[in-house]
Amino acid sequence: MKANKLTRRKLIQLGLLGGGAAALAACAAPATPTAAPKPTEAPKPAATAVPPTAAPPPPTAVPPTAAPKPTEAPKPTEAPKPAADAPLKPVDRKQTLILGWSISSPVGTTNPWASPGYTHQEGNAMMWEPLFYFKIFEDKEAPWLAESGEYNKDFTELTVKLRKDAKWSDGKPVTAADVVFTAKGQMTNDKLNYNAEFKEFVKDVVAKDDLTAVFTFNKPAPRFKFEVLSLKFDTGIPIVPAHVLSAQKDVNAFAGGNDMPHSGPYNLVQWTKEQKVYDLNPDWWAAKTGVAKVPDVKRIVMVNIGGQIGGNMETVAQRIVNNEMDASLDMRDALIDSIIKKNPKVTSHTADKAPHGYLDWWPNSLWMNHQAEPYNDVRVRKALALAVNRDQIDEVVYSGAKISTVYPFPLYPGLAAFANSDGMKANIQKYNPRKFDLTESGKLMTEAGWAKNAKGLWEKGGKTLDATVKGFEGIHSDIVPVVVEQLKKAGFDAKIDFGPEAYNDMAAGKPGLYMFGHGASLKDPYAVLFLFTKKPSGNSAGANNFSRYNNPEFDKIVTQMGPMDASDPKFTQLAAQAFDIYYKDVIDIPLIQWLHRIPYNQTYWTNWPTAANLGPGVNGAFWAHTGALVVANLKAAS
Repeated sequence: MKANKLTRRKLIQLGLLGGGAAALAACAAPATPTAAPKPTEAPKPAATAVPPTAAPPPPTAVPPTAAPKPTEAPKPTEAPKPAADAPLKPVDRKQTLILGWSISSPVGTTNPWASPGYTHQEGNAMMWEPLFYFKIFEDKEAPWLAESGEYNKDFTELTVKLRKDAKWSDGKPVTAADVVFTAKGQMTNDKLNYNAEFKEFVKDVVAKDDLTAVFTFNKPAPRFKFEVLSLKFDTGIPIVPAHVLSAQKDVNAFAGGNDMPHSGPYNLVQWTKEQKVYDLNPDWWAAKTGVAKVPDVKRIVMVNIGGQIGGNMETVAQRIVNNEMDASLDMRDALIDSIIKKNPKVTSHTADKAPHGYLDWWPNSLWMNHQAEPYNDVRVRKALALAVNRDQIDEVVYSGAKISTVYPFPLYPGLAAFANSDGMKANIQKYNPRKFDLTESGKLMTEAGWAKNAKGLWEKGGKTLDATVKGFEGIHSDIVPVVVEQLKKAGFDAKIDFGPEAYNDMAAGKPGLYMFGHGASLKDPYAVLFLFTKKPSGNSAGANNFSRYNNPEFDKIVTQMGPMDASDPKFTQLAAQAFDIYYKDVIDIPLIQWLHRIPYNQTYWTNWPTAANLGPGVNGAFWAHTGALVVANLKAAS
């Protein structure tokens, strides 16, 4: 894969997670708060804005989950309607939510099947809905377009019952025909995100009546409803309108435009290079039927902050201080802390206390290619792991908050329960993956044939061990320098490399260390274990198995787990066996849980999801698939 720069959406497709912004420096001196731009005008983009191109953020592409497709668009079969030319009706600032985000997808691309071209992250999540949402902090499913979804005993069949009053924005009912059309499209169209999962698992989908769709699987599929049919974070599929897309000659080339019928709460009324504007659909079916309350937010203005991911954030921060924005993409700790100190109306997930963020689904590890020397030697991998001081990381990077981790999965309720299972606790006691011990690290390096040179660096055959840590400055500028210094103290020839080829080099398996995340498990450990069974595709790592780990014994255990529900005790036993191998072989070196530190301005809007008020039970990222739930739950401040 050749690329000089990676766009946010490209990295989502490739597997990055957790969005982010960088900027350790505090924002500029506080200005007197100014009135926000009128919502009917385009808020001015950040002063340093340049065409969005850039460095890392969120992942989503690991079987059994999948990622959004790239967003460079082909010419659509019909030109999207440029609503930017139409005058906007006036909406009071007190009813307007202003969000800062990078917007670079093709104007007018609202069709979830437009490929390449579509992304849910730039506001389109306000238009599209799933059969089910998943409330990660409550660890429970939230039926949405569907009223229920029930498996048979062996997980080879799933019956979905739809809500009788669900409607598209053009007034037509959402029916089982839409579910069948959505599923059949995924089964047959290889340009769609979940084509591989549908081909592997789904034998057939039929409509029993207008409100009942039945999925028949090729094999037990206990996680299909959760992984594929439920929206959470950046994964899962929305249901699309059969009466619209069935009329298109090419569903992938059809942009959709501002007027494409959808089921979500907001209508797109304007899209320019500077902003996107969504107005509340007064006939939104969920509010009409009591499934949701009528949102206080009548208009959403998504301002294009432009620039590199992690760039322009001091400017964005100042706009939040000035009450010109209500929320933005997430920030590094020092920057969000400075905002909170300058404007008492601004809060975070943990209020004014560290770590200011909530647990995201992308724990980060140090990755290395097991097929390349010297990382093919488990003694070297263990020596590197012993050189990492996680307590120091917590103190320096997170102001003492306990964010470092020894798990390659986020500690959400279901996974926290697994971490506390007897088998997993035995693994932790046996391998002590948190151990920091430079003496033991040195003994392992000596045993592996390395010796320290005159500079105190490990050397073999006249060459030092390349421990350059490649990462992404926009999201790793706080953690990677700390890790590099720790490795240096242990005698490793460590440096920082935030160059544009970090992802390409990692995917290609070039020697070195890489700071990157696991966009996999959310509910049970299967997905992250499955990730390590994937094999390279040509020169590129298979499904983000950047370690290129290959162990038939490990693969056999994970294959046994596949057909089992996570509630089966045998599943938990097998998972613990797989993690015994994970720690023994040091497949990667887990370092930190990932955080989203989103500034929430309460001048105009309250009831943001925080640690003290989890609200709808979903993560607070307005750009995620569950963003509409976050917005609909906000309350006007006055």
